[in-house]
Amino acid sequence: MTQFKGRVNGKVAIVTGAGSVGAGWGNGRATAVRLAQEGAIVVAVDRDLDAMQETRQLAGEHADAIAPTTCDVTDDNAVQALAHATQQKYGRIDILVNNVGAPVPGGPTTLTLAQWQAQLDLNLSSVFLTCRHVLPIMQSQESGAIVNVASTSGIRWTGAAQIAYASAKAGVIQFGRVAAVEHAPSGIRVNTVVPGQLHTPLVDAFLARDQADGDTSALLARRQARIPLPFTGDGRDTANAILFLASDEARFITGTELVVDGGMSARCD
Repeated sequence: MTQFKGRVNGKVAIVTGAGSVGAGWGNGRATAVRLAQEGAIVVAVDRDLDAMQETRQLAGEHADAIAPTTCDVTDDNAVQALAHATQQKYGRIDILVNNVGAPVPGGPTTLTLAQWQAQLDLNLSSVFLTCRHVLPIMQSQESGAIVNVASTSGIRWTGAAQIAYASAKAGVIQFGRVAAVEHAPSGIRVNTVVPGQLHTPLVDAFLARDQADGDTSALLARRQARIPLPFTGDGRDTANAILFLASDEARFITGTELVVDGGMSARCD
């Protein structure tokens, strides 16, 4: 019998935000599971270890490939320790997935300065910090794949004033382009997945409250009306895009974005 060989077999991956704010397929949870299913050793990072119990349960027979780890990715020292510990334990870091992020509603006249800064720290500076400490390891290996998770809020108005989040996610996209060109000579690829309005646990936990007075069904219907495809995606759709970009199948792809939004950002209305 031929032994199954996954698309990222034997690779060591760090996935940030690998827990979830609720039950179901968040982007990070789904990514950790998909990478494990395809043969990777996954250092699954979250501030809440309890949130990763379901992540490992959903991985089923691949649960042992997922190593839950706590880290605040807005803390430079904590991220440095994470990168060092991963290299020390596994000898290398082949894949980095930057998935941490969450929006706060508000425009430039309603957000406080503290809210603005916190949004930049969570959604953009976290990407800088992980890359700051993981890229030198990948440079020493002369190989690596980084996939950052942005949002269609970074390229379009998507129905809600969340200017700090949108600005940060736009920054994630450009960060990826610049880092990709700089580090391409070292054999390192950097790409960005741009999810649209998926039904992830974030919708039920926060967005329905902030955008629809707690009416989840109304928010989901409003979001679906913007999507040309007749259904709403979830974190598994993001995860499959990340898996492709992290795998050797995407060996000649760097400095670009893969939009996962059911066609929403292609519409004019």
